[in-house]
Amino acid sequence: MTMTMNAYEDAGKMTKEAMDNTLKSFAAMTKGFQQISAETADFTKRSYDHQTAMVEKLFQARTLDKTIEVQSEFAKTAYEAWVAQMTRMSDIYAGIAKETYKPFEQTANSASTTMSQAARDTTSQLSQAADDTADAAQQAVDTVEQQAHETAH
Repeated sequence: MTMTMNAYEDAGKMTKEAMDNTLKSFAAMTKGFQQISAETADFTKRSYDHQTAMVEKLFQARTLDKTIEVQSEFAKTAYEAWVAQMTRMSDIYAGIAKETYKPFEQTANSASTTMSQAARDTTSQLSQAADDTADAAQQAVDTVEQQAHETAH
């Protein structure tokens, strides 16, 4: 009966811990998505400002060579900015994945510990039951031998 109650208590603790960790995981994911949203909005604003500056330079260009130079410089800096942004975004996504998984890692470790303890308890109880059965069987054999000995004499 005690083992059953402990199992229910352990299951209840594990369920509560799993729910708490799920909520922590969702909070980490939400925070990460907010970070992605803010980073995307910031990048969009920087890109717009960069494009606006490029258009102003194009209007000020007096020669074809200057126009090509402005466009080439814009293409180069836009590409570099895009690569840097994608690197930042991939770092953010990796961070989200790590932070989102952390609570489940705790749940898995806790469940593993609980199950290991349950297995040790069960093994101990089975060992004790086997010892008790062996003792009872030996007593039965001793009793039968004693009765056979008494009957023979």
